[in-house]
Amino acid sequence: MAPPVSLPCKRVTSAQISVGHSFECAVAQETARQIANKLGFAAVAGEEIVRVVTELALHMARHMGCGVLTLRLLDDGARVGIEVEAEEHDPGIRNPERLFREGNSSGAVLDSGLGDMQGLMDEREISSTAGLGMRIVCRRWLRPQADPVVVTPATAQSAIVQSPIVERWQVGVATRPRHLAAANGDAFVICECEGRLLAGVIDGLGHGEPAERAALAAQAYVQSHYDLPLDQLFRGVNSACHGTRGVVMALARFESPTVMMSANLGNVEMRAWSGTKRFDVAVQRGFLGVQEEQVQVQRHHWEPNWMLVLHSDGVRGQWQWSDFPGLEQGTPQAVANQFLRTLAKPDDDATVLVVKSGRGDL
Repeated sequence: MAPPVSLPCKRVTSAQISVGHSFECAVAQETARQIANKLGFAAVAGEEIVRVVTELALHMARHMGCGVLTLRLLDDGARVGIEVEAEEHDPGIRNPERLFREGNSSGAVLDSGLGDMQGLMDEREISSTAGLGMRIVCRRWLRPQADPVVVTPATAQSAIVQSPIVERWQVGVATRPRHLAAANGDAFVICECEGRLLAGVIDGLGHGEPAERAALAAQAYVQSHYDLPLDQLFRGVNSACHGTRGVVMALARFESPTVMMSANLGNVEMRAWSGTKRFDVAVQRGFLGVQEEQVQVQRHHWEPNWMLVLHSDGVRGQWQWSDFPGLEQGTPQAVANQFLRTLAKPDDDATVLVVKSGRGDL
């Protein structure tokens, strides 16, 4: 279970609804919709909030017999959002976290629709007190009006994925499944919004369709919550990948022209180089999708002429920068293509992602 998130924000109780019958679910649903509209959530985001509230209310009415839903407006001075708190009076739940794993819908367990809650909300806390019941708190923050630039492969079988030059950065990606395979267990993320770039490589454990499903679940969560801190993204992916094979993942966020934040769990390699200076990002052991992993977020000084390379373990890791003379002169796409052609293992999915400063304006 994820540790509680400390939020220095103002909470204003907007509505409190007692739920004991199915008709009260409609009241909760409409109340959530009105609050989401009031806060300025777009139609799709608003309906995602309504879906979570509806599933919580339905669960109370069907399985618990009674409960209380509290909807609050949040304001931390820099952003606004909504908090949904559900208190259910069922003393029999000993492991509440299992109720939210995708596909778990047995008997007195949450309907499978709420297995998606981690992907629909930004934060989630669950606690259970013996003899008293369960408390669920989830939050969704209003995001910037500008839509992010999100780059995804056209198909999972693409040999080389051409990604555009996003503002301030050039990004190149090359990916392919293992030899003669249709499903690619690797995925990548590129999101640029409001002057910040988020880039990452995800590797589903194993091969084939199970690995692909895990990687795509992680990718979808990160793309939907791109502006969360890196440690929260890793916690969210851990929940989003419950019921899958699991994934390893490395993410890098360029916060400013001179600051890069990184986090890496598993065996995705991440290296930065300028031709003379270099650093490798430390990798933590573990994977996401089974149990909570406390990932370490690192802060790095970034220079305008540096290049960042991330690759899955389908690319041989025993390479040196000197193996590729003139590398710093190539475009990120050319570098990614060269690494994939030269270093990819035939019996594994392989992905290379390269980032460089764009047009010298950093």
